[in-house]
Amino acid sequence: MHPVFHFETLNRLQKRAMPILNFGSAKPEEEFSEYWNGVAQDLLMQQLNTKSQLNTNMAKNVIMFLGDGMSIPTITAGRVYLGGEEKQFSFEKFPYVGLSKTYCANSQVADSACTATAYLGGVKGNYGTLGVTAAIELDNCQAQNVTEHHVTSIAGWAQAQGMATGLITTTSVTHASPAGVYAHAANRFWENDAEILNGHQDPLTCTDIASQLIHGEVGAKLNVILGGGQEHFLPLSQQGKRLDGRNLIDEWLKIHGPKAKYVQTKDELQNLAKNTEHVLGLFASNHMPYHLDADPKEIPSLEEMVSQALDILEEQSQGRGYFLFVEGGRIDHAHHDTLALKALDETAEFDKAIHLARQKTSEADTLIVVTSDHSHTMSVAGYSSRKNDIVGINNGQLGLDDLPYATLSYANGPGFDTNNLKANLGARRKNLKEINMKNKDYMFPATVPLESETHGGDDVGVFASGPFAHLFTGVYEQNLIPHAMAYASCLGSRRTACGDGLHKGRL
Repeated sequence: MHPVFHFETLNRLQKRAMPILNFGSAKPEEEFSEYWNGVAQDLLMQQLNTKSQLNTNMAKNVIMFLGDGMSIPTITAGRVYLGGEEKQFSFEKFPYVGLSKTYCANSQVADSACTATAYLGGVKGNYGTLGVTAAIELDNCQAQNVTEHHVTSIAGWAQAQGMATGLITTTSVTHASPAGVYAHAANRFWENDAEILNGHQDPLTCTDIASQLIHGEVGAKLNVILGGGQEHFLPLSQQGKRLDGRNLIDEWLKIHGPKAKYVQTKDELQNLAKNTEHVLGLFASNHMPYHLDADPKEIPSLEEMVSQALDILEEQSQGRGYFLFVEGGRIDHAHHDTLALKALDETAEFDKAIHLARQKTSEADTLIVVTSDHSHTMSVAGYSSRKNDIVGINNGQLGLDDLPYATLSYANGPGFDTNNLKANLGARRKNLKEINMKNKDYMFPATVPLESETHGGDDVGVFASGPFAHLFTGVYEQNLIPHAMAYASCLGSRRTACGDGLHKGRL
């Protein structure tokens, strides 16, 4: 499908300059009003059917899916990656949708640590801090131990009610988002004792995040821990990073006994006994590989990890329900490197796990909430034709330099250097027709050169299905999320559906 270009130079005081395009319709039937009226009426019927009666059952189980860095443009571009603008991710079919405001207590644009404290603990904290209030400043090792300023996550609230709990991530299990489930740290990067020493602090004073996972009040009770990050649990002598000589994996096995299993491969995970009480699965030294880079025979997908986790949690909950946190963490990492293709592919993999979870559970008693911690600076721009390759060249117009531009680009990041030719008088853009944009490691264009692309400050979507999912509509502070989940599932000491007399409480 090739457009006919009619470029006009217009008086900018009167009209904006824009290309006059002549694209054919994506489908012949789309040329007729009957088609669009039919689509709208079908959607209207769906809205009436899904919202005519509120689900106010108590949420026996709660599953939170966190697409790290999954901005609204990431979702939009991801639909086209799936096959077209009209496509939907499974979570977009959830009946209730809202927008979450992501700023930190002290920062317009958030990082993944302060946001984790908000969407898991219900309190906004400072940039770079984790599981602590805004009274704790970044790097304040002594203050990290002031329990008055600790923020306990909804996983801790669930454990207090006797529920089974777990976390899954495609990053290291000590990374900011999953660590929000169990840790309290004045610096999110204190993942092992060596990192604390590198920050000129004392690891005997402020406990590292990996140690908190193994021995902490919440971490030690988790039934399921799946992701990457072996190096944070092992000493240097065993290809780890720890300087204290401790093997935290061995310590975890001793704590939990013979019905606890440590797994390192896909086969080991899938062959776990059904009566496994605790599982620690670390499938990479640091973060798990991107889906496009992973060996599917050795590395479990996010969908496969979720499937196994749900079986274990259902068994271990003994009818009392469970809380599971699931992160598609490498969407964010791909964006930081302006690897738009990988970011979209990680989003598609993330959605597969959500689809499986919704199929394996009942909307009658299982609340599923899907959201992001923050956005990124990637945009979807230009006037391309329908179904134009989303990771290719915009086919609607050329730049003023007579060169094509990409539909997807970033406000900043390392893609600046890979897409510009440096000259004495500055830089000029490379011709994208001479670049293999299909390469999974191609860095998409960026306007401002930075070593790592930044987060964005715009709101992110929240998608909910199951009991009290209607609480997640509207525009609200990010720290509402765990309070609404707790209300639906009668957890914690604050207002709940049980406290309001809607349910008798957990058995």
